[in-house]
Amino acid sequence: MARVHNFSAGPAALPESVLAETAAELVDYRGCGMSVLEMSHRSAAYQQIFDETESCLRRVLNIPDTYRVLFLQGGATLEFAAVPLNLMRTKHAGYVVSGNFAKKAWEEAGRYGQAEALATSEATNFDRIPDLAPVAERCAAGDLDYVHICQNNTIFGTMYHKLPDTGDVPLVADVSSCFLSFPLDVERYGLIYAGAQKNAGPAGVTVVIVREDLIADGPALGICPSYLDYRTEAAKGSMLNTPNTFGIYLCGKVFAWVEATGGLAAMEQRNRAKADVLYDVLDASGLYRGTAQPASRSIANVTFTTGSKELDAAFVAGAREHGIEGIAGHRLVGGMRASIYNAVSMESVEALAAYMREFEAKQMAGGRSL
Repeated sequence: MARVHNFSAGPAALPESVLAETAAELVDYRGCGMSVLEMSHRSAAYQQIFDETESCLRRVLNIPDTYRVLFLQGGATLEFAAVPLNLMRTKHAGYVVSGNFAKKAWEEAGRYGQAEALATSEATNFDRIPDLAPVAERCAAGDLDYVHICQNNTIFGTMYHKLPDTGDVPLVADVSSCFLSFPLDVERYGLIYAGAQKNAGPAGVTVVIVREDLIADGPALGICPSYLDYRTEAAKGSMLNTPNTFGIYLCGKVFAWVEATGGLAAMEQRNRAKADVLYDVLDASGLYRGTAQPASRSIANVTFTTGSKELDAAFVAGAREHGIEGIAGHRLVGGMRASIYNAVSMESVEALAAYMREFEAKQMAGGRSL
């Protein structure tokens, strides 16, 4: 059976070469006589897998030695609590509310201290990144423990094209849906976290990259569970408890694939080219309307609608007939969403673009006023 064109928002497409290599190693990992699924996380063989995974990620992202890399569980959702529990030392942090998950992070932080909304685009249904000037102005006061952003908003199809100026206030970013899709200046952040299921691997692994001095004194709040204590997790090498061994192994293969295909600079070029194909269709269309403002458009999630729920449903149904899956938009936005993460090929994007044009042409031929 031919593989579909997979535009799912996460869990999402994985590189076919990674899947094939994993399949070849599934029963017997490199002569060990067992699968990685069966391997003790305390074994020398698995420690080598883990170490190679971290080393590869450090190379790909050029992560300085002053940052710790953790492979945890619980997704970005658990980090919404872990971040304030570890970093909210004066119980006062700033949040930019630019989408559903940014809002969830802000609301969760409010359980542990004062989470101040520095800027928001909720009034326009998160169709843009809000004006960030108030963030710089607020950070100048110097009384915030950190500023949190969600760098790419998966549901609404928006992303930051310029980071906020936070001065000396550490910047914390949920980069789940744009992780490894373009170069990041890690030193620009105090902490980065990402659920792996978009670009980095399978669901169940969360990558946290944190500046060591921010966790040197342990968690900010005494109620922080040991499991969420970054300092403890770092001291235990991400193995305070049994980690997601197979998920980390798969992440390592994805990291190696990114490195082997030109690294993050090349990945960004490919991702922008894919996004341009779809945005060109939207901009030339009399039927489709992009739901994100052009200046805030994401290169990871392209969101659009026909303006009719019935027609949107017909589009999604027709897409499935063309081998195009995962294209329905989130319920908060409706319409359609094409998640064009790293492993989604240009071939798949061009197939979607061709179908979009075909669908629109049929509507015109049927007498629909566009």
